[in-house]
Amino acid sequence: MIHLSNITKQHGSQVLFRDASFQILPGSRTGLVGPNGAGKTTIFRIITGEEEPDSGDMTCAKRTTIGYFSQDVGDMSGRSALEEVMAGSAETMRLAGELKQMEAAMCEPQSDDEMAALLERYGVAQEEFEHRGGYDLDTRAQTVLTGLGIGPDRFNHPVESFSGGWKMRIALAKILTLKPDVLLLDEPTNHLDVESIVWLEEWLADTFDGALLMTSHDRDFMNRIVTRIVEVANKTVTTYGGNYDFYEKEREIRHEQLLASHKRQQEMLAKEEEFIARFAARASHAAQVQSRVKKIEKIERIEIPAEERVVRFEFSEPPRSGDDVVVMNALAKQWPLPDGGVKPVFSGVSGIIKRQSKIAVVGVNGAGKSTFLKVLAGQTEPSSGTVSLGANVELGYFSQHAMEVLDPKKSIFETVQDALPLANRGVIMNLLGAFLFSGDAVDKKIENLSGGEKSRVVLATLLARPINFLVLDEPTNHLDIRSREMLLNALQNFTGTVMLVSHDRHFLRCLVDRVIEVDHGEMRTYEGNYEYYLEKSHHFAHH
Repeated sequence: MIHLSNITKQHGSQVLFRDASFQILPGSRTGLVGPNGAGKTTIFRIITGEEEPDSGDMTCAKRTTIGYFSQDVGDMSGRSALEEVMAGSAETMRLAGELKQMEAAMCEPQSDDEMAALLERYGVAQEEFEHRGGYDLDTRAQTVLTGLGIGPDRFNHPVESFSGGWKMRIALAKILTLKPDVLLLDEPTNHLDVESIVWLEEWLADTFDGALLMTSHDRDFMNRIVTRIVEVANKTVTTYGGNYDFYEKEREIRHEQLLASHKRQQEMLAKEEEFIARFAARASHAAQVQSRVKKIEKIERIEIPAEERVVRFEFSEPPRSGDDVVVMNALAKQWPLPDGGVKPVFSGVSGIIKRQSKIAVVGVNGAGKSTFLKVLAGQTEPSSGTVSLGANVELGYFSQHAMEVLDPKKSIFETVQDALPLANRGVIMNLLGAFLFSGDAVDKKIENLSGGEKSRVVLATLLARPINFLVLDEPTNHLDIRSREMLLNALQNFTGTVMLVSHDRHFLRCLVDRVIEVDHGEMRTYEGNYEYYLEKSHHFAHH
């Protein structure tokens, strides 16, 4: 299907990979993993032909259609949501027109030879049309859009009226509808809520029959879908035959084996060198010494790749708050609409949040989860009712907006220093190390950072303060799997109270002991962990 053989690629002086090889076979399901900047996106771009390898070959079977979804949506305008999705299958639509013309031509009088040639052309075009799923293109486009949360009532809305996150879904729907032979997905779950992620999982497992190569920061999603992992790291590409959990274990085993081989080789080399040093001056041993020198020169040295450092983040013990952290009484919130009306978000919410509880706030997109957290954190006033914080509660609030208010001209180090004026350089460097910034990286300017890096800067400044109540809106959104694990460990060890919204089910499963579901104005509390909530609410029982 697609073969990459002995590919070498570098950007400037940085070598991404050297002599890397792997293949994508029909129907295979592969996860592409590796640290940020290792070259995962470059692999996608080489497969689509957007980039050329410096050396090596990429071969692709004839008539293979490739669909590539990336975070860069580009410009969308001038069409409805459904038209935009259909436009992605332009070749299929062109074939439909061609078949129509040929069908009309068949009704015209013509010679036997002309008719035979026409039928032959028709057969070829029809086979290609069928291969591309042309006969159910309409229904597929509608099913996919609906599955990704854009229902029939919004099919005809102009694409310009959708926000960035929803445009992402339209772009994803476009690629899925194409029904390509090879589907390349770069972070497909980034802007999706749990319902859409579950739908996509099922669609990829049950409906899609092509080959898949994808990156994802959602560990559960990866585990459920892929049966093979290709890792881009340390200037090479390595294949593992299993899902993400298998890859983590197997990688550890291979690393241990490599260390053992390296140690054996070092011992052997030391012995040889000792022999050479001892007998080098003796003429009687000259031939032996010479042959050993040659032998040593020929040996390929085993190299130990620099391990990615994962630093433990230790919270300073936060001050103890009262047992009742938040008391809510008949809490309600509505937003004013431009026409003078109001949009109710939730109402009649009463309850107490106890010290040290770790609570997930869940619900479909647009149900009011973020608004609820904003009201609790004092970022917006309730329309009616009261929310009061208990004794000695020190609240810290994280939202996507926090990244936008960072000063773009400041460095990472300066930003954290401003937030912690009393901390010395060593303390700040340790803190940044725990958030995966080390060495010169701390001098990078905010304006040059990726979304994930900005998220980590904000979380670092937040978690370093003596806070005992954390309110976190989508803290995992831009973080890769390693950063998520780091944050998860930090929150598991946190002795204060946590309330959060996150679409990462692995994260919720490992952390929370209570769930609050926001559902169009109503709120339900589940006194149990995330699994208990899924069971009791009959949400996705098969998960």
